[in-house]
Amino acid sequence: MSQLDIRPLAFDSPVAQSLIRATLADLAQRYGGNGDDTPVHAAEFVPPRGAFLVAYLDGRPVGCGGWRGHGDDTAELKRMYTDPAARGRGVARAVLAAVEESARYHGRKRIVLECGDKQPEAIALYTSAGYEPIPNFGFYADEPGCLSFGRVL
Repeated sequence: MSQLDIRPLAFDSPVAQSLIRATLADLAQRYGGNGDDTPVHAAEFVPPRGAFLVAYLDGRPVGCGGWRGHGDDTAELKRMYTDPAARGRGVARAVLAAVEESARYHGRKRIVLECGDKQPEAIALYTSAGYEPIPNFGFYADEPGCLSFGRVL
């Protein structure tokens, strides 16, 4: 039986950065370019303004996700990723729940995200977790294929 452990980690730590590079490589394969040019800074993921979490499966880092402040009471989900070898094992759903709990703990009442239409797995995860379409926002708001979702925490 595999053991999943999710813990906070600094966004700029070597483990987190390795997962973020994998995230961006996955997005680059889907969309081209650098994958995601949204400005993101490590300081945005330091509590209480945000948090970054890493999932370990049997001691190996296999997934990540974080949130950063988006207005007074809203969190923005960023850098969700699961290593392909660990997909289908509930890692992403567990990370999403942990990110939501962290945001709620820090006083956020709502969570929003943007993703693209070439991420069917992510869209399925978010909609099954209660996220609903919202008006596009953020760096890619006016780009074709941009999808934005949100939900009350």
